[in-house]
Amino acid sequence: MAENKESVFDQIKEKFHGADDSSSSDDEKSKVVAAAEAAKAKIFRLFGREKPVHQILGGGKPADIFLWKDKKASAAVLGGATAIWILFELMEYHLLTLVCHLLILSLALIFLWANATHLITKSTPHIPEVSIPEKLVVDIALSLRYEINCGLAALREIASGRDLKKFLAVIAGLWVLSIIGNCTNLVTLLYIVFVTLHSVPFLYNKYEDEVDTFAEKVTIEFKKQYAVVHAKYLSKIPRGPLKDKKFQ
Repeated sequence: MAENKESVFDQIKEKFHGADDSSSSDDEKSKVVAAAEAAKAKIFRLFGREKPVHQILGGGKPADIFLWKDKKASAAVLGGATAIWILFELMEYHLLTLVCHLLILSLALIFLWANATHLITKSTPHIPEVSIPEKLVVDIALSLRYEINCGLAALREIASGRDLKKFLAVIAGLWVLSIIGNCTNLVTLLYIVFVTLHSVPFLYNKYEDEVDTFAEKVTIEFKKQYAVVHAKYLSKIPRGPLKDKKFQ
């Protein structure tokens, strides 16, 4: 009996020790996960992003196209944009001429198809009706209105003088954009932007760690230089009056 009691006690102790070991292992795992998440959070990311590139691009099919996850669709979209650029830029096609030629071709094909079907089958072919849904137009208009209002609010915030760094960055960006616009036309500029969207996110997503490391060094150096310029010159520029009105 004594030996049986001792064996029972030993089994209970082993169970408790096993439970303690499992709980301690779970605690260690949670600590490791928390440490990994903390270390990941401390990693410098370009533009301070916290989400993956795919999610920043909106996710779904458009993000797959920009990141070349669907190579056939990405190649088709880029090829279509290239064809449009060749039509308007290299072949010097005009938009009105292109629209008229497409309408002429479409009407001629439908006319020939309808008459040929009537002669062969002695019946009138069914030509599908094409119409734009009202809901689609309203949604696009509301989205466009929202984006325009957000842009106007952002410009007002920048012009108020509250953030001098952002103001100077926007002025420099607009100045560079004006120089680019003076060197090329709108069609070529849009094509360059389109090609950039199809190449830069893909390359950044592929070489993310290397780019972030280099961007961190550049950012640190820029902050040092900006601190010197701010202390000597920018701090002496008077700020806008809207900053004081906020606290009144």
